Amino acid sequence: MSPPLRILHIIASVDRASGGPVQGLAQGIPLRESWGQQIEAVTLDAPDAPCIAEFPCKVHGMGPTPRRYGYTPKLAAWIARNGQRFDAAVIHGLWNHASVGGWQGLRRAGLPYVIFTHGMMDPWFRKAYPLKHWAKQLFWTVQGRALRDANEVLFTSEEEKRLAEGVFFGYRYTPRVLAYAAAEAPPKGAGDEAAFRAFVPDLGDRPYLLFLSRIHEKKGVDLLLEGFAKAVRRPDLQLVVAGPSHGDLGERLQAQARALGLADRVHWPGMVKGSAKAGAFRGAGAFVLTSHQENFGIAVAEALAYGKPVLISNQINIWREIEAGGGGIVAPDTVEGAAQVIAAWEAMTSEARLAMGKSARAVYEKNFTVEAAARDLTAALERAAQTRQRHKR
Repeated sequence: MSPPLRILHIIASVDRASGGPVQGLAQGIPLRESWGQQIEAVTLDAPDAPCIAEFPCKVHGMGPTPRRYGYTPKLAAWIARNGQRFDAAVIHGLWNHASVGGWQGLRRAGLPYVIFTHGMMDPWFRKAYPLKHWAKQLFWTVQGRALRDANEVLFTSEEEKRLAEGVFFGYRYTPRVLAYAAAEAPPKGAGDEAAFRAFVPDLGDRPYLLFLSRIHEKKGVDLLLEGFAKAVRRPDLQLVVAGPSHGDLGERLQAQARALGLADRVHWPGMVKGSAKAGAFRGAGAFVLTSHQENFGIAVAEALAYGKPVLISNQINIWREIEAGGGGIVAPDTVEGAAQVIAAWEAMTSEARLAMGKSARAVYEKNFTVEAAARDLTAALERAAQTRQRHKR
């Protein structure tokens, strides 16, 4: 029997407000540690950052660093010094110093690794930000080497892997699709829904659709607001837009909601955590996300775990699994598409909505459990670790 794996995760930040990659990493750690794995992380966060103390494994903070790229020579130096303590590593994400500095340190340490792209090679970014894309193509002369030298480059769906092909040119890499997951819904707490309603007091006891994610341009909240204004017929149905805002986008979207006459029907509680987050999912009629781009959409999978129908765009790369399993309604990432999914849900009978919720839960159990994701990642890390053992012989 081989000894338990010793794994290092390299990620820009373990602040859960930074999005899905952090959530995906955090939720699998307890299970993997229960299998005997020894897991640590190194990050660009400051050592005294609150998010480090809250994270479920030991985290080494190399910051503070400049906000955008996050350069610090400490990262590669730390990995080079400590690499012998680990069997393999995981780099999370691209286009920041955690990825490039992580690669440099891993090369110096001779430590094999895999790399999660986390949707950062999606062609949507090329269309939405053409100047940034060409800057990234130039940077690919460095970033691409990190993918070239990885044992495997990991994608969370066949769709994500397909879309990444040919977006950047210059280096070949070894792709692999792994299961990815959202955490199991926690046991129902008696006060969950009350905690959420107290967190959003203006909501009262009225029914609502739930958006719960980062408020970022790619999330299509502007489409959602216009689609909601066009489609909704029930006068008491509300929309909750929960999540941390990117720059001044939240203010601009709130102004849009006022212009659409939705000021008293759209609620902006910010980031929701703990029992209030559980209550947000449990009390929602459906979850809605009309994104322009999602490599996975961890919040979508979370909603499925709660047995909630999901009203989504076809730019969320797990939409095929959801549509095939009857767990939601899918349409294009346009105002018309947003209106379409909302109107179709609102037209359903209560019995049909209940049946779709049951199907949503079945889609989660079939495709997106933490155990399946942890087993796939463990297998990838075992393959990587074996290459180091062969080099030692």
